[in-house]
Amino acid sequence: MNPIWLQTLYFILAGVLILVGIAGTVVPTLPGVPLVFGGMLLAAWADHFQHIGTFTLIVLGVLAGLALLIDFAAGVLGARRVGASTRALWGASIGMLAGLFFGLPGLLLGPFLGALIGELSAGNKLDHATRVGIGTWIGLLFGTLAKLALCFTMLGVFALAFVLNGR
Repeated sequence: MNPIWLQTLYFILAGVLILVGIAGTVVPTLPGVPLVFGGMLLAAWADHFQHIGTFTLIVLGVLAGLALLIDFAAGVLGARRVGASTRALWGASIGMLAGLFFGLPGLLLGPFLGALIGELSAGNKLDHATRVGIGTWIGLLFGTLAKLALCFTMLGVFALAFVLNGR
């Protein structure tokens, strides 16, 4: 059994991982969903799995996997739906990373501008490139919102299991 101060430290670290993970669902360079799941796993382990058991961890793992799948698919599907080229997809990814250095405006505009520039570099006209940029941006936005919703669902499942199994 861990001393109480060490267990407390584990719980604090788990909380930090979860908070950073939630931020990471919006900031593309942080592995948000895996950090949220890792924080929950650490908290369960620190509690010696007294409140969070195998079934809950499997449910949390499935939700995390679903969030990662949706995140990957949303941007690609949004871009493909409007006829994006491979260059537009690469441009959106590069634009997202470059946008990090410009704060919230960069995060919002980076993927759009990257997809637009990528599509223009593929030889397409401005109106088509603009549609591709908007489609890519909308796909990424819906992917981020779905990822956030699933992370908060994970938090709800974790909290409910912790409370119900604590009786």
